[in-house]
Amino acid sequence: MADHHVVLVGGGHTHVQVLTAFRDRPEPGVRLTLVTDRRLTPYSGMLPGHIAGHYRREAMHIDLEALARRCGAGFRLAAATGIDRDGRALLLADGGCLAFDTLSLDVGITPDLTGIAGADVHALAVKPISGLLDRLDALLDGPQAPRRILMVGGGPAGIELALALRTRFAAREQRPWIGIAAGEALAPGLNAGMRRRIRAALARRGVTVLEPCRIASVDADGATASDGRRIAADVVIVSTAARAPDWLATTGLAQADDGSVLTADTLVSLSDPAIFAVGDCAAIEGQRREKAGVFAVRQGPPLVENLRRRGRGEPLEPYRAQRNYLAILSTGDGGAIAGRGRWLALEGRWVWLWKDWLDRSFMARFSARD
Repeated sequence: MADHHVVLVGGGHTHVQVLTAFRDRPEPGVRLTLVTDRRLTPYSGMLPGHIAGHYRREAMHIDLEALARRCGAGFRLAAATGIDRDGRALLLADGGCLAFDTLSLDVGITPDLTGIAGADVHALAVKPISGLLDRLDALLDGPQAPRRILMVGGGPAGIELALALRTRFAAREQRPWIGIAAGEALAPGLNAGMRRRIRAALARRGVTVLEPCRIASVDADGATASDGRRIAADVVIVSTAARAPDWLATTGLAQADDGSVLTADTLVSLSDPAIFAVGDCAAIEGQRREKAGVFAVRQGPPLVENLRRRGRGEPLEPYRAQRNYLAILSTGDGGAIAGRGRWLALEGRWVWLWKDWLDRSFMARFSARD
């Protein structure tokens, strides 16, 4: 039987599961190649814990080259720049190309700072995480500690990062002003019980919430809100808007407003049956969900099943993303807040220990084996 070549573009939360699934149960006649522009990929669930000092940087990263090797997959360190759909080839920044029978995209998102004047020059974007960590370490560990830090974005990511930064500075007996510019409202996607607990945690830890506060511009001395308010800051971090990588727009694949590849419920592109898309760079038609790591993790098993089915020439299985999901936010001080749906809200040290166990268990699946 001729090889059916599956090319995985990007080492996101979904693709790493594909690698281990095909290692544990190889599919006859199917071979995998992972293409990525970086050897190490971060697990976003552990980012706040790393910034707070709970995890070393290595603990929150997966070595993609080592993982591919252990799983018997090929590995190509190169950035993707386009797709020759007629010729069934992935185009690479190094001038090469890679032929495929099936292509799967899990390339994440990039910051979209176009709505905030000056942010591309004067602010730090949370995504991609690797870029954030390098610049954040240089600023926070530099000779002069920042006195005022503004987080732009009142969603779960901004909240967790603000609390993690508070913990990081407390370990040095420093207490800079930390504020969150929360747009229209703080954590609007979470239930009322979680929001109450989050507000209490922010107040307890001395994080200022500015709401409604939509940032219009950023400069070297801080930010200006759309209502004219001036907020002084040495460091401005943006955790709001992001979009799919620009090169996807050159592929001719159907896209959502944010550049995400539109797929059917089988995770296959609406435009090409040979191309799958998952994680933050994709959107399932009729199943709009927020960009959260939990959805990328949950897409692992259905993507594995449908890659196997395509390799066999069998009909694909539909997948429906859950509407309600468990959200857990670490408060940075050894506690965490969890919730699901409209009513469930929990808080305590045990919630953090639970989250820590979940995150470490997920990462252990992709670490080196003896």
